[in-house]
Amino acid sequence: MDPRPHVALIGMMGSGKSTVGFWLAQSEGLRFVDLDAAIEERQGRSIQEIFQNDGEARFRDMEQSELTECLTSEQPLVVSCGGGAVLRSGNRALLRKRAWVCWLRASIETLSRRVRSGDNRPLLGEDPVADLIQISDARAALYHETAHRVIDIDGLEANQVAERIRLIRPQQTAAR
Repeated sequence: MDPRPHVALIGMMGSGKSTVGFWLAQSEGLRFVDLDAAIEERQGRSIQEIFQNDGEARFRDMEQSELTECLTSEQPLVVSCGGGAVLRSGNRALLRKRAWVCWLRASIETLSRRVRSGDNRPLLGEDPVADLIQISDARAALYHETAHRVIDIDGLEANQVAERIRLIRPQQTAAR
């Protein structure tokens, strides 16, 4: 079996990972998994509720478990990772080993326009732009460490980003 059969999208909240992942999976005939949506479905509650009731550490445990299940699947997948999936070194190592990882990098302007008030974003408080800057600064090196490629998505539509990924990703992750 191919050691890296999956495509994983990483990046900040609002970078378009879920939408791009859906487009990419559709165009490649692969199954798409949105990690946050999978956690919500398994838990029967929203990410925000999980953060509020169980805390971030428990959510990260759930995220790691779901990511491991996805990336150990023999069926090639396109996986949209939550923005904080790279916070754990074990996740970063698993991503690099089992997936071709693409960082969807966006400017703070693009991110703030997309996440707006921060509703349903448990890490954003009263000043979403300041929070985005702080989170982005804290995670940039982790995204860089994890990614095989970086795509700057500012000014691009999701289908354009998906097409760029299709053109640059190695053939080893293609559907069989």
